[in-house]
Amino acid sequence: DAFTDNGPDLAEAGIVGVGHRVVMGGPDFSEPVVITDEVLAAVDALAPLAPLHNPANAAAIRIARKLLGDVPHVAVFDTAFFHDLPPAAAHYAISPEFAASHAIRRYGFHGISHEYVSQTVTRHLAGDDTDTAHGLRQIVLHLGNGASASAVVGGRPVETSMGLTPLEGLVMGTRSGDIDPAVSFYLQRQLGMTIDEVDHLLNYDSGLRGMTGTNDVRDIQARIIDGDEAARAAMDIYVHRLVKYVGGYAAVMGGLDALCFTAGVGENDAALRAEVAAPLDFLGVAVDGVRNTEPAGTIRVISPDGSPVTVLVVPTQEELSIARQVVDLLT
Repeated sequence: DAFTDNGPDLAEAGIVGVGHRVVMGGPDFSEPVVITDEVLAAVDALAPLAPLHNPANAAAIRIARKLLGDVPHVAVFDTAFFHDLPPAAAHYAISPEFAASHAIRRYGFHGISHEYVSQTVTRHLAGDDTDTAHGLRQIVLHLGNGASASAVVGGRPVETSMGLTPLEGLVMGTRSGDIDPAVSFYLQRQLGMTIDEVDHLLNYDSGLRGMTGTNDVRDIQARIIDGDEAARAAMDIYVHRLVKYVGGYAAVMGGLDALCFTAGVGENDAALRAEVAAPLDFLGVAVDGVRNTEPAGTIRVISPDGSPVTVLVVPTQEELSIARQVVDLLT
């Protein structure tokens, strides 16, 4: 109805394929695939690993295949970029046989964004210099309502902050990120909370919202300026987690060449970028005050000239990445 009312006319738009972002690809999908009935069934079957996302993804696929039945539909998986993480980064410290039988591993998410941003940075810094590109060690901070970090060496991810689900890792808008698993046991045993109630608490009522009542970083920054101590404390926790991950990933990679901020918060919050950079000066991370506050819109370097680590702001374009992957697969 929206296309009929507002255009474009789908029959005349020259559409050659439809790309679908599918959040969970599980252990089997490591690259984009043309959607068949079997692939759609697999997306449905992965719903226990992504109950908030894969059912909605599957529903959208069914609708779109009816609407545009004469062109191929392609699933682009958000977990695919991290499919081949090094084993030490991909696996939890539990029985390998038990983990494999239940598909328990660290899948990572926001992979479409992390892949696009890391490739964009490589082209920007290395150009046609394959030696530089091969050795480039970068950390990508995808900071939006959901937030994740990745460590990428020579274009290949070696670490990422999200795990079996998007709950692991950084402090987010409504998610707690890293937390002692025993907190869940405690809440169930001591407070009588159900599994669903604990799930809702950690996914929807924690993170910045749980600490401040809002998950809008703009509001939190405004409250900090006004002297709100709760907002300041929440941002301290948020930044501390980021700094810890950057430092850890630099150690995993044996150094750091580029630190990249992307997504809604990462691209637009200059104050946050400065706060993250300040305690990382021992790694050679620094931001230039003028460059850091310039308007966003295109990829730009915000570190001073000659800095050991290049700090960049990179607008992510997940839709463009999906479109490119669809065309590459179909042509």
